[in-house]
Formats: sequence, structure tokens, C-alpha cells
Amino acid sequence: MGSTKELTCYTWEEVKKRCTREERWLVINRKVYDITRFVNIHPGGPRVISHYAGQDATDPFVAFHIDQELVKKRMCCLLIGELAPGEPSIEPFKDAAMVEDFRALRTTVEQMGLFHPSKLFFFVTLLHVLLLDVLAYVTMYYGGTSLISLLVTALLLATVQAQAGWLQHDFGHLSVFSRSSWNHVVHQFVIGHLKGAPASWWNHLHFQHHAKPNCFRKDPDINMHPLLFALGKKLSVELGMKKKKYMPYNHQHKYFFFIGPPALIPVYFQWYIFYFAIRRKKWADLAWMISFYVRFGLCYIPFLGVSGTIALFMVVRFIESNWFVWVTQMNHIPMNIDYDQNKEWLSTQLQATCNVDQSLFNDWFSGHLNFQIEHHLFPTMPRHNYWKAAPLVRSLCKKYGIEYQSKPLFTAFADIVHSLRESGELWLDAYLHK
Repeated sequence: MGSTKELTCYTWEEVKKRCTREERWLVINRKVYDITRFVNIHPGGPRVISHYAGQDATDPFVAFHIDQELVKKRMCCLLIGELAPGEPSIEPFKDAAMVEDFRALRTTVEQMGLFHPSKLFFFVTLLHVLLLDVLAYVTMYYGGTSLISLLVTALLLATVQAQAGWLQHDFGHLSVFSRSSWNHVVHQFVIGHLKGAPASWWNHLHFQHHAKPNCFRKDPDINMHPLLFALGKKLSVELGMKKKKYMPYNHQHKYFFFIGPPALIPVYFQWYIFYFAIRRKKWADLAWMISFYVRFGLCYIPFLGVSGTIALFMVVRFIESNWFVWVTQMNHIPMNIDYDQNKEWLSTQLQATCNVDQSLFNDWFSGHLNFQIEHHLFPTMPRHNYWKAAPLVRSLCKKYGIEYQSKPLFTAFADIVHSLRESGELWLDAYLHK
């Protein structure tokens, strides 16, 4: 047997400097990894891992991977050293006690079995999506093309799209099966065949959002700043001081209703997802997507013709888009939006995330994303267990003086508009007077 190679020791200051295009290092459990070349073949995409270049990535590594030992073995070729003995396990400016307490909390919820999914829950969830899809077709088949039949069919199909969206989210986060490969396969089916979108596109965007929520230039969910909206207090003032005016931001709380919630209407979005799949040669994703459109056409062209089916599809996407945007933005847009401050995992997620009060309707309507805080802290946790983890998370936040926000559903919706109005006014004041 060969002798164990002695690892080179590095300081945090040395690691911090390696966050450029030419050289990228990160730290996981005190081990230093050179990910410079690996980023291009990283299964989660190059950007999500690059967002932690020069930083400690221990907590996001644990949060995103369900088989950590396997991943560590595959990363052995990237290992170049470890932190020097005198260096702390996390960056010196972070709250070490908070980090340790959060990791202890994760161990506690693991021991409580909260990462063990209920296969029955997800089976019933999938079954209810499929039954609603069948019910939409039956409504058209027996009800004909009357206005009421068309409206009921459109509402049912939009519900299918929304609920399938929450379900693909579960598989995308590896929270249903114990093996990543099984989650990936079913994820492709749900998002591809039931929704007509590529799983690879969702992975590329969504994991970046989780890694650095509400961090400008790292979270793609806030890429509408500054071309469409001025988001966050600090960024809005900065935009005003630079005399940038791509839109009349002081009116953004009004035009949001016209260009925000209808974002998924098949124009740019519909073209882009096909472009994404083809450009990246995701042929399996493309095949699943095509199967959705073929099935939709076979079901409804006999009743409505080609133009009528396209019109139905547009209406369904319009309803779904409003549903999707209000739910996904209510937890983040009203929260702190800034550049990456490289804070503790608990602080990073809580400053960018809030909850919506629990109820049977809220749980179903949002796919349990009303527990956004717990979801962001533990993204692989099955959603039916969020409510069990919530009291423990709330207690830890209280210990460290971190605000844990939970609000009624319509208050959360209203806060989107209120926050847009506030940041628009801050932009205008800075634009005119600073």
C-alpha cells in the first residue's frame, strides 16, 4: 500500500483570493478543493458551485447532496489541501456558534427521520395530478365546446400545470427517492411530459437560487433587476445614484401586474426552453417535452382545431403563470436583496426568505412552499415534514435574534406590491437628489 499523501495547508486568506475565472477554490469540512476545471462538468451546472469560490461551502454541500460519501469519493481528485491547524473551520468573520448550532439542528432533524419521505404522499400527489388531467379531457369530451366547458377545462388544466410544477420541484430536489438517479428519471417525466419543460433548465436556474437566494448576479430569480424592476432597498438606491433608468421604476408596483405574473405566457419563455435544451444537447429532455405537446394536441385538436387548441394552451399558461409567480415571489421579493455578503447558511437563507401561515389550502395551493424557510434550509427534506421542523428552526432563530417571518397568504401577496413600491420610491429619490 502507498503512503498517504500529506496535504498542503492553506489559510482562509489564501482561499479567499481564489475566486476568479482563472482559479477557483472552495472549502468543505476544512478540506480545500480546486474546482477550476471541474465547474464545467459539475452535475448541478458550473454556476452554482462557482458561487462558492473562495468561500466555505460545507453547509450547501450537505444541503444539496443526499449521498455525500459518494460525492466526496468523486471529489478526491480535486483535493489539494486543508486549512492550516491554526485556522478556524469557517471564515473568521462568521458566527461559529451559530454555524455549529445549525449543524446540530440538522443532525437533530435527521435523527427525527424528517428526511425520510412518505412514498404514499408522493404517489397520491402524482395521482391527483393525473386524475385532474383526465378530468379536464372528460369535461371537454362530454361538455363539448361551450363556454362553461372551456372555462372548466382551462381551470383544471392550469391546476394540473401548477400542481405538477410543485411535484417536479420535489423530484428535482431529490426529496422523494433515496437514489439520485431515480429522482432524476421521474423529474424528467413530470416536468417534461406533464409540463413541457426541460429538467436540465430547471436544475441550472433553481439550484443557483438556493445556493445564493436574493444575491444579485448569483440568484437568477432576481435577474429582472435592473432591466425591468428595481429590487431591494440598497440596489434601488445604488441604481438611482448611478442615474440608471431602464424603466419608470417608481411605477413598477403598477406595471408588475402586466409583466410579472403573466411571465410564463408562451412567447419568450416558450421559445427559450427549446433553445436551452437544443443548445445544451439535452435530447432526453427534448423528447419528454415534445411528448407533452403531442399529447396535448392529440387530446384537444379534435375538439377545437389547431387554432382553438393553441388558444386554450395560452389561457392555461396565463392562469398557471399568475399562480406560479405570486406563490414563488411572495417569499422572496419583499425580503432583503443585495450582493453576496457570504454570511452563515442560516443567516443567508433567513434574510432572503419568509413563510406563509400553514393551512390545508395554503399547503396545497403552494405545494408546501409556504414553508419556504424550512425548504431553503433543508432543500432535500420531503415537503410533508416541513411543519415538523418549523418549531425547531423558529427556536434557533430566536436564540440568535434572526427574524423568522410568517404571514397570511394575501398579506404575502400584498407585500410583493408594497416592496416594489418602496424600492421604486427609493430609486426615484436617489435618482433625483443624489
